[in-house]
Amino acid sequence: MHIPTPFPLRHVFHLALAMTLLTPLAAPAQTGTAPEPLQTIERLDVGRYLGTWYEIAKYPNRFQAKCVADTQALYRRRDDGQIDVVNRCRQANGEMTEAVGRARQIGAADSPKLEVRFAPAWLSWLPMVWGDYWVIDLDPAYQLVAVSEPSREYLWVLSRTPTVDAAVYQALMGRLQAKGFDLSKLEKTAQPGSAN
Repeated sequence: MHIPTPFPLRHVFHLALAMTLLTPLAAPAQTGTAPEPLQTIERLDVGRYLGTWYEIAKYPNRFQAKCVADTQALYRRRDDGQIDVVNRCRQANGEMTEAVGRARQIGAADSPKLEVRFAPAWLSWLPMVWGDYWVIDLDPAYQLVAVSEPSREYLWVLSRTPTVDAAVYQALMGRLQAKGFDLSKLEKTAQPGSAN
C-alpha cells in the first residue's frame, strides 16, 4: 500500500501514486560492505492483501512529490488475475489526485514478489515500465506491511488504518533496520488522526 503503499517501484510506486506506506531513527551502522540481498516474506495471500491501505511512512520519491497528506492505495482483483491499483493523495491545494495502475504477481500464486506499472496498457510489453513491488514484512493479520524492491531505493509502510500503535510501529522499524534500511530517510505521512 502506496501498499504499500497504501503506487510504481523502480521508476513508479508501487502499487500506489506510486503513492500507497516516521520519525527518523538511527541509521544502520556503516560497515563498508554491501547489505545482504533483500528478503521478502515467505508467502503472500493476495486475496487477504486486497482492499485499502493507508500510507504511514515512505522514502521520499519524485512521483509522490505533490502528495502532502491522506495517501492511500486500493488493490482489487481483476478477472484476468492481475490487480488494479488505485493510488490517491491530497495535494497542497487541498485537491485529491489519483493514479490508476496494474500489478501482477511474479512466480507462484503465493509469491510475495509483484510488479506494478502506471504506464498505459499499450506499453505493458516493455520491461522497464514495470517496477518491483516486494512485500518484505507483513503481520499475520494483514494489518501492517512494508514494501520495497531489491535495491532498497524505495520503501513504503502501509496500514489498514490511518494510525498505527507506537509499539507495533517501532517493532517494525527494528526489523527494517535489520534488513539494511536507513530509517533516517523515512518520512511520516499525514493521515487523519496522525500526530503529523
